[in-house]
Amino acid sequence: QVQLVESGGGLVQAGGSLRLSCAASGRTFSSYTMGWFRQAPGKEREFVATISGTGLPKFYADSVKGRFTISRDNAKNTVYLQMNSLKPEDTAAYYCAGGRLNSQTSGAYNYWGQGTQVTVSS
Repeated sequence: QVQLVESGGGLVQAGGSLRLSCAASGRTFSSYTMGWFRQAPGKEREFVATISGTGLPKFYADSVKGRFTISRDNAKNTVYLQMNSLKPEDTAAYYCAGGRLNSQTSGAYNYWGQGTQVTVSS
């Protein structure tokens, strides 16, 4: 069983930056692919980025490529999402997820955090 706790969300102006963190419990963190997904009000949950257990490969949604960076520190059981050049359309609840497959599909992930809200003002 893996428990995930996100932090780092908040309110930021367009063009600003935030770094989300996701702390995981358990001793097998490095064996899991970790992903970030987001869900805006009235919309379906969508893929943002994934990172394999070793740190590579990484995949990004086209909408965040070049602005967001996913990384992990296996010694700290933590995955990060550095978000730069934020846009109002990035406003959403952001969720981290853990699974065995490096997938862009939310159904492939077994473990989910509670989410952290990111709001970008124009």
